[in-house]
Amino acid sequence: MSGRQAGKAKPLKAPKKDKKDFDDEDIAFKAKQKAEEKAKAEAIKKLGGKK
Repeated sequence: MSGRQAGKAKPLKAPKKDKKDFDDEDIAFKAKQKAEEKAKAEAIKKLGGKK
C-alpha cells in the first residue's frame, strides 16, 4: 500500500551553475560578438532579407 512509489519517478533537479567572473578578454569578446550580430541583422534588414 505504498502509493508514493507508484508511477513515474520525479527527475532530480540539476544543480545550479555558479556565476563565473569574466575577465577583460571575455567581456571584450562578448561585446565584439554582440556588435557583429547587430551589424549582421542590420545588413539583412537593409537588403530586405526574409530572415
